[in-house]
Amino acid sequence: MQIKSLGYRTDLLLLRLSGSELTDAGDHVVVRTPANPTFWWGNYLLFRSPFAPGDLSRRLETFETAFPEARHVAFGIDSVDGVVGADNELREAGFEIERSTVMTAQAVLPPARPNTTSAYRFLDRDDDWEQLVGLTLACSPMEIEGYEQFNRRKVAAERRLVQDGHGQWFGAFDGDRLQASLGLVTDGSGVARFQNVQTHPDDRSRGIASTLVHRASTYGLTALGAETLVMVADPEYLAIGLYRALGFEDTEQQVQLTRPAP
Repeated sequence: MQIKSLGYRTDLLLLRLSGSELTDAGDHVVVRTPANPTFWWGNYLLFRSPFAPGDLSRRLETFETAFPEARHVAFGIDSVDGVVGADNELREAGFEIERSTVMTAQAVLPPARPNTTSAYRFLDRDDDWEQLVGLTLACSPMEIEGYEQFNRRKVAAERRLVQDGHGQWFGAFDGDRLQASLGLVTDGSGVARFQNVQTHPDDRSRGIASTLVHRASTYGLTALGAETLVMVADPEYLAIGLYRALGFEDTEQQVQLTRPAP
């Protein structure tokens, strides 16, 4: 399956390793995650071209056929330049258009202000993984029915990735309390993808995230044998500056389109 976008290529790598189903349907790829049907970016269509005028109705029908029970619509575009096509038509139809920056590094720089007060280690205990659920809910709170269950399923899938030998989840700890976490996953092809870099609101601005990313990057380039590290970041959020300071460079733009089902 040929995918141009490094962002989506590594997204699909992660999903495949987690047990998701990928079906090449010609002009698009159908991505299904039966174990977590409310995971929008585990159940979506990845189109190989931007939207032309009039494409939306046809692509909506394709999505509804693939996911008749879905309470959302999610489209990806396999491109590297952030072009969506038919932007106005999509916004008028209620779609949110999100552009993320795909970043890469073949080597990393040490953080300018490393944190030395936290303890850094892999998540390897039942309580660590339970705390990861709580950390995610604290970092990304949402008042949506089923949101906690969705996160529990997602964390369970992440733990299986580690147990199956596809990477590690790293944590920063104050004693036994999880302060920050991230995942780094590879399929052994020379590329390793970061996942879910997050720091508890009470522990931010202390150099913890930059120290954790640097330590995980060093592990990825040595123990995991990765040649390229991939990070996907919000171009409007301050964390992208942290990644740039560590040596990550902007490489592509990734486009995601979402809308709750009516």
